[in-house]
Amino acid sequence: MESGNDLGERPPFVLTLEMDGESFVRFNELRQAHYPPARNLVPAHVTLFYRLPGGNGREIGALLAQTTSGQKRFAVSVGDVKELERGVAIFLHSPQLSALRGELAAEWWPWLTDQDRLPFRPHVTITNNLGAGEARRMRESIAATFHAPAMRAVGLHLWRYRNGPWESERLFPFR
Repeated sequence: MESGNDLGERPPFVLTLEMDGESFVRFNELRQAHYPPARNLVPAHVTLFYRLPGGNGREIGALLAQTTSGQKRFAVSVGDVKELERGVAIFLHSPQLSALRGELAAEWWPWLTDQDRLPFRPHVTITNNLGAGEARRMRESIAATFHAPAMRAVGLHLWRYRNGPWESERLFPFR
């Protein structure tokens, strides 16, 4: 990972929660079934930060390594299927996840974009860019059939955003 401070000098990072394998498969199959194939460029994920500065890889990696080395795996409750502005997502609940994300946000606050400074609402996007009626019908359909037990948070995954598919930079597993 590179060092530096300029958001524009290197492609930015995306930080996601790494979920257990069974949960990942369940969410990813749902996403593949409903997300428009031409735009489904990344696997199912829970975004913690959408845009961390690409030139700050060394500092980001050091904090993530320190944070995850002392973090045990934990349960995340799978909540409601909800409409987004033009899509559908499954929302998640976990005080531990919210606290972890809050600690990282406090450390990185000067670097965060407006989007990453918004209140944290953990979710997995199942589909996007639908019309209002289509999003409502899709939400109703998914809500009627999707039932998932709690998932496990098993680590943090740092990705490089490359204007399309993400490139895995490093997985930071919880202990």
